[in-house]
Amino acid sequence: MSLETSITRAWQKKAKWLYLFLPLSWLYSAVSSIRRMFYKQGVLSSYRAPVPVMVIGNITVGGSGKTPLIISLVKHLQRRGITVGVISRGYGGDSKQMPAIVTLDSTPNVVGDEPCLIVQSTLFYGKKRDARPVDMAVCPNRQQAIELLLKHNPDIEFIIADDGLQHYKLQRDIEWIVVDSHRGFGNEKVLPVGFLREPLNRLDGATIIYHQTEQSDDEQPLTMRLKPAQLEPLLTGLTDYQKPQDEDTVIAISGIGYPTRFFNTLKALGFSTIECPYPDHHDFTFDDLLQFIEQPYPIITTSKDAVKLWQLADKDLKGFSDAEVDQLAKLFTRIWVLPVSAELSLACYDALDKELKAHNIL
Repeated sequence: MSLETSITRAWQKKAKWLYLFLPLSWLYSAVSSIRRMFYKQGVLSSYRAPVPVMVIGNITVGGSGKTPLIISLVKHLQRRGITVGVISRGYGGDSKQMPAIVTLDSTPNVVGDEPCLIVQSTLFYGKKRDARPVDMAVCPNRQQAIELLLKHNPDIEFIIADDGLQHYKLQRDIEWIVVDSHRGFGNEKVLPVGFLREPLNRLDGATIIYHQTEQSDDEQPLTMRLKPAQLEPLLTGLTDYQKPQDEDTVIAISGIGYPTRFFNTLKALGFSTIECPYPDHHDFTFDDLLQFIEQPYPIITTSKDAVKLWQLADKDLKGFSDAEVDQLAKLFTRIWVLPVSAELSLACYDALDKELKAHNIL
């Protein structure tokens, strides 16, 4: 088990030993608050984009459903006729090759896995009736990402920043913070005692979107839920896929920020799961798959992880024996993907419309 996975489980269980790091937590909170104040007061310089910017992020470590939310918002804006662009840090990609435009041919090792997923999931028909994805640029320097994005498409009216809530070098017009209603805020402490990136007062002034699950008790007006779709084979064109059925035992592999949500979804669909969590943005290898050779069960993964596995399937198998090549080929025919989509409450779209009108987008 990785250190990241161990600490994540300790946060989930609110382990008492975490309080040994309370002085570090106080220091982290103080530095975070001072840094934000300096940007707000202009002591530290920040960048104002020539078009309105909406930042979508969270104040907790681990996944909150942010990427599916961005995909749903992009599709909604496209349907409204708004020319939207997306920027991202490109975590997991090669920063030496950034800033970079993300295309359908981009790979996770260059631009990151989440940008690949966003672009692949947002195909739409333009004025020429040609299918094209949303315009997206990646770079740790968000100013460079925006400048490249607008150079690539000067008609962009509105930019969504994937994550970057704590990236105060970028000024923003709208902030949406996603809160996992089931996980909540744990012990309400910032890192490393708890899993908060910033104190709870950071929520003040932002639009809060509550990601609800079947286990969520509270009801909020601004909510989203992740709806699973039908399982899809990882690789198309293969004829020997056998789709998992209800009550089947499956191997669930996931390299997302909060894999428990994925595992719970599979259980709710009726599967008996062998859970195999990996660190967030895990770069899968052939060895990760070869360990499942002796287990005859179907393998199910997330759309985000599928991006990495597609890339892995294209890699050269030089160095592997003929027997291992044959085993890997058979393994890939056992891998299925569980797509999910974010369903937003009507109140979310009403709130978005008001914010867009306030910035002359509608």
